[in-house]
Amino acid sequence: MTFLALIGHLLNFAAPAIGVALLLWGAPRLWPKTRAGRWAARKELLALCGLGVAVLLAGLIVLGRDAKMFSYAALVLAQGSLVWWVRGR
Repeated sequence: MTFLALIGHLLNFAAPAIGVALLLWGAPRLWPKTRAGRWAARKELLALCGLGVAVLLAGLIVLGRDAKMFSYAALVLAQGSLVWWVRGR
């Protein structure tokens, strides 16, 4: 496997986590009366991406393969819970 192929595989593995993180991070900023979170915007986005990749990696280790629906459900639940906690419930 070449280096570029490896980078492509890693980006495709992390893409669902990054996509959901961007949606959860960016959607509240569209409404003008949204409360500010406990963290700075950059820290919140990095935490969402990191948590998402960690959940997908845990799903890969536990289930033995990537792209299982259980891993994606856990991803949405974990990232949604983090946003709920950061945004002040």
